[in-house]
Amino acid sequence: ASRINTSFTLIPNQKHKRSNRRTSCYSKTLGSGFQPISTFGNFKVLPLEIFQIILKYLSVKDISMLSMVSKTVSRHIVNYISTSSGSKRLLLQDFHNLELPGRRQDSAILEHYRSLGLLFKRCTLLLSTKERLKYTHKILTEVSCFKFSGCAAPMQCLGFTCYGMFLQTLTAGWDELECHRVYNFLCELTNLCRKMQIVVCSKPGSARKLELRIRLFCRNVLLDHWTHRSDSAFWLTQILKPWPMVNQARLLYIIFGPISPQDGQVVWQKMIEEPTDEFSLKGLADAIKLLYDSGTKEWTADDVINLVDELSVVPHEWLLENNARLLMLTGNNICLTFMASKAVNGRVIELARFIVFLALVCEKELYCMDWTVKMMQRVCKVFSTPVERNNFLQNVANAFACVTMEMLQSIMGDRDQDDRSFLNLFHLVHAQANFHKEVLYLTMNTPLST
Repeated sequence: ASRINTSFTLIPNQKHKRSNRRTSCYSKTLGSGFQPISTFGNFKVLPLEIFQIILKYLSVKDISMLSMVSKTVSRHIVNYISTSSGSKRLLLQDFHNLELPGRRQDSAILEHYRSLGLLFKRCTLLLSTKERLKYTHKILTEVSCFKFSGCAAPMQCLGFTCYGMFLQTLTAGWDELECHRVYNFLCELTNLCRKMQIVVCSKPGSARKLELRIRLFCRNVLLDHWTHRSDSAFWLTQILKPWPMVNQARLLYIIFGPISPQDGQVVWQKMIEEPTDEFSLKGLADAIKLLYDSGTKEWTADDVINLVDELSVVPHEWLLENNARLLMLTGNNICLTFMASKAVNGRVIELARFIVFLALVCEKELYCMDWTVKMMQRVCKVFSTPVERNNFLQNVANAFACVTMEMLQSIMGDRDQDDRSFLNLFHLVHAQANFHKEVLYLTMNTPLST
């Protein structure tokens, strides 16, 4: 008894503050081997089961904050995520219940996966990129809707969108080399390159379901969640650059082209059968602007213009009106570069017809015709001599006349050459063309041709 009392009557030589006195008593309770500066802190006395019960009462954001306390705490949280109860709680899979008004549940589950991405980012901070990706895949593989072909109803599923939100948060701030490893990892995981090869080498529309899944995966997982355009351009470059230009154009159409409102599948004939609307072209125009404005060595202005040229024949040659509408949506710089490229390469007749349809689109969409005239003025500066400029202007006037006659013939059908009324109309249209040609010479400040 005397020995026992001696071990508990060690009194400090100097007075301690209250907080230190509490720590001293707590240390004695735990035994002489206790280390107050343990990386697990006061959680050291808790059984692991109790620690995991505590985690159940914390939000995902709070758990991610807790994971930064120490390596030991972070390791225990990683272990908790790997348990069946942890993964069941954290990996929400209510991707198909879209019945709430205003789709509030959409934003709730997306916000959950944004927070979950931040948790994984923090608790795997000290791992290499390879180990982080392996661990993430090990956990997320339980979610069938995150797999490339794991969901039977991908159009009604938020799985890819949540997966993309998670990855965007996880990889935000990573350097390009790390992000390139992420893309390669995803390609290996999904066999994405092989699937892309199938659709770009097959007849358009022959693998509709695969085209749809590639579109949804690329848009919802890789592209749509970035707030900085430079990030979106990086990921789109990863998708397109391994392929030849003709296949890049096909992939661009699959990912951003018009789709059926009924089943979401790519509509391949829309650009070649009839004039389309701006909504159908907006995705393609935004993607082209993204590449043009990226400012990287991977995409020069010539690369983008060549891609537009290839795109305009996917799957066959587009109506020129649709091509003109697309270029107008891409903005002044790309449209002017496209037109200047034709001028420099001697494709003046093509350029003249293109200007006719620029004017037609302006008229249909109630844009100022002044825009088309100014674009034509800027193109005139590309030509080095007055003769070349006048030749171009004459071709524009003739193109208006030819397109007008073509449209009339398509409406009226074949007419007898001796039909006087039609012949008079023919001469009237050409008279208008010649009259406009002279006006163009004057307004463009070029001397009349002799």
